[in-house]
Amino acid sequence: MAYYRRLGEVPRTRHTQHPNPDGGLYYEELMGEEGFSSDSSLLYHRNIPSAITDAREWEVPDQRRTRNTPLAPRHLKLHALFGDEWKDTDAVTGRRLVLGNDDVRISYVAAGAASELYRNSIGDECVYIESGAGRVQTVFGELEAGAGDYVILPRATTHRWLPEGDEPLRAYAIEANGHIAPPKRYLSRYGQLLEHAPYCERDLRGPSEPLLMQGTDVDVLIKHRGDGPGGISGTRYTYPEHPFDVVGWDGCLYPYAFNIADFQPITGRVHQPPPVHQVFEGNNFVVCNFVPRKVDYHPLSIPVPYYHSNVDSDEVMFYCGGDYEARKGSGIGQGSVSLHPGGHSHGPQPGAYERSVGVQAFDELAVMVDTFRPLELGEGGTAAEDPGYAWTWAGRGPAR
Repeated sequence: MAYYRRLGEVPRTRHTQHPNPDGGLYYEELMGEEGFSSDSSLLYHRNIPSAITDAREWEVPDQRRTRNTPLAPRHLKLHALFGDEWKDTDAVTGRRLVLGNDDVRISYVAAGAASELYRNSIGDECVYIESGAGRVQTVFGELEAGAGDYVILPRATTHRWLPEGDEPLRAYAIEANGHIAPPKRYLSRYGQLLEHAPYCERDLRGPSEPLLMQGTDVDVLIKHRGDGPGGISGTRYTYPEHPFDVVGWDGCLYPYAFNIADFQPITGRVHQPPPVHQVFEGNNFVVCNFVPRKVDYHPLSIPVPYYHSNVDSDEVMFYCGGDYEARKGSGIGQGSVSLHPGGHSHGPQPGAYERSVGVQAFDELAVMVDTFRPLELGEGGTAAEDPGYAWTWAGRGPAR
């Protein structure tokens, strides 16, 4: 995120001495992307950030995937994946893989327990909070997270999730194999969000102060490239001192939160295509959100989407609030995911097309991920499937 922030104590000039009160020096670490050629931040540690005393294998939650075959639209009921065990489940190791390919993985979790310290060294994470509340403690500082928040965690950010309250923290985790950022068309050549963008820097919440913690022999779970399913492996590092020892940092790379209620929808005289709903982009995928809004104002408009074939992409819709007009009668509700794969023409359920005529506003909330390579089903997706969804447009299943 090319928007400069500065927190805590940093020296006047980069790469120069930063004395600590004991007469020694703080240790400068550059955290940067794309080989020193993109966004970065400088962090100043009390302790040597490279120091570890142990490294051993950590078994990453099940990352196996199965092909979407025979090719069909799918309906996945994510709330069915977690019962009362959410109280003892954490937001990292409790994630269940729903869908994925070699560019992006989508997982879901209902959590009530604090996670261990964790670092995703494969790519950025975009975690959408469906409901519940908590805090995300990071090496950059702390973020509050609640319903409707997107939490963006840059690759290799050490952090942990701390759910709060009497209800589960329900999180929809979009994990990239690279970086996640605002769409380039929203940005000036210097990285400022432009006037036509549906949100601006004022809407982004970063950490407000450094987070300093004490401790020795502290473990951190590392997800990294390897020879496990999906090319993913895990390692557990032990640090001699707590990694949350940063007295100050500055730069353009850091975790931040953005609430979906601050997204300003773009509407038109006739039905607008999905790109107007885009909020983030990654390598070979985009993230969009559909929010409550006034709809088309042409006198002959049909507000629900026209039938469409996304010939280059798979479309994943996570229904997280409101009343989604186009899917009435299909069994889709809060916590549902629909997968409409490339090669399948899809659109409103029977009757929705006609019912939408004359409607002036939609009260819907959904997060959409479009991918440009086919998605496969994770074990969570397989476990949550509604097998009758593919036949809801026709009203009957195969004659066999």
